[in-house]
Parts: sequence; structure tokens; C-alpha cells
Amino acid sequence: MPNKLPQEPINTQTSSQIGVLVAGILIFLWFSSLIRLLSINISQAPPLWIVAAVLLRSFLHTGLFITTHEAIHGIILPQNRQVNDLIGSTTSLLYALLPYKILAKNHRLHHHYPASEQDPDFYGSGQNNFLLWYVNFMKEYLKGRQAWVLLIGMGVIFCILLTWQIPLSNIFLFWVIPILISSMQLFTFGIFLPHRQPKEGYQDRHRTKSSNYSTFWSFIACYHFDYHWEHHQYPNLPWYNLPLARQKHAQVSKIESA
Repeated sequence: MPNKLPQEPINTQTSSQIGVLVAGILIFLWFSSLIRLLSINISQAPPLWIVAAVLLRSFLHTGLFITTHEAIHGIILPQNRQVNDLIGSTTSLLYALLPYKILAKNHRLHHHYPASEQDPDFYGSGQNNFLLWYVNFMKEYLKGRQAWVLLIGMGVIFCILLTWQIPLSNIFLFWVIPILISSMQLFTFGIFLPHRQPKEGYQDRHRTKSSNYSTFWSFIACYHFDYHWEHHQYPNLPWYNLPLARQKHAQVSKIESA
């Protein structure tokens, strides 16, 4: 699909009610599912049900990072940046005890210098090697004292949950494993696939491309962040409106190719 602007501009203004509502729903679902699943007896649950619950928890955990990302762009509550950033700080801590200000700084660099040496999320030495890039991606998020913050913080949370007599198996299945799956989901659909250098080379300043998934599968993949060119073109567009941008570009492409 040509990386050209649609003939009609896309409205990037976000309703404060919708932004806060969507963030609130994701946080509520994350908390409620965690509390419920930590208390179940998994020995009495069917294996397929457990797998589905783990995948649901992983998807909701990704939603925490997506909410943090929206806050970095000032999308959740544009009229009140202080509250907007408070929500982002909360979800970044819930996600993996990540520092919101550092995340915001790195993400701005990612938008200013996408798929380049100045991009903290990019790995030029092995950009077509999924495993090497993923390891480098995780190292970037855990460098400095952050690795100790995560290790000690998770250890403290572990101890608290165990003192509440939460089964260790439940902790791993519904809290630890979803963190790992979520990190791979975000990396795969938000970094690796969109920013790999294509054979023909990068086509524009965004140095990214979008998937051809349907709206439903795009949502399942990573809250529409596989529509990545649209996100870079319209960074102030909330994730739930990215399909609209994708559809407008598709319409323009059909007109121009006719």
C-alpha cells in the first residue's frame, strides 16, 4: 500500500471520555481477571480452559502497556496531562515495574529516529533475526538499575502473594507467564514485523510498514499496532481508531490505482 496521505484529513482529536473509559476498562479487566484467576483451583480446571485463561491474561497485560503508550502520546486525557501521565505511570508499574519517564523518553526517540541507530528499540546488527533482536530489545528495557528493580520488586510481590496463600502455580500461570508472552507480542507486532528492513529498502521517513490483517485479527494481534505506518503517521490517533486510518489509506490506494 502506498505510504501517502489520504485526500481527507483524519481527525486526531481524542474524546477525553472515551480515552479514560477505554483505559479504565482495560485496567479493570486486568485487575479483576488477576484476582479471580489467582484464587482458582487449577487442578479442577480443564487444560484448554487454563490455556485460554493464560492467553487472556497475556492479552490484557499487553493492554496495560498499550495504555502506557497512549499516555506517552498524551491521548488518554489530552486536556489534563498530569492525570494522563498518572494513568501511564500506574500502568507501566503494573506492567513490569517500568519507569514511565524513561519509557516516554525512549519512545519519543523511536518516533524521531525510527529504525536507526538512535532508535532504542532498533537492532541494526541483527534486524532480520527475531531472537537476537528480541534479546537486545529486552536488554534495553532492563539496563542499568531497572533489572534490579524488576528482580527485587517481583521478589517482594512473590512473597506477598505467597503469604496470602496464593498457589505458586497460579502466580506463574496468570502473572509471570503473561508478562513474558506480552513482551513477545509487543515486540513481534510493534517492533520486529513493522520495522524490519524490506528487500526493497525503507520507502519513507517512518521506516515502517503495516500488516494486512483484518480489523478483528489486528486487534487480537496487538491492539491494532500492526497498523504501524498509520501509527507513525498519526501518533496522536488512539489505538482503537487506527483501523479508520487504515481504511482511508486503502480507499486512496484503490482510487490512485484505478
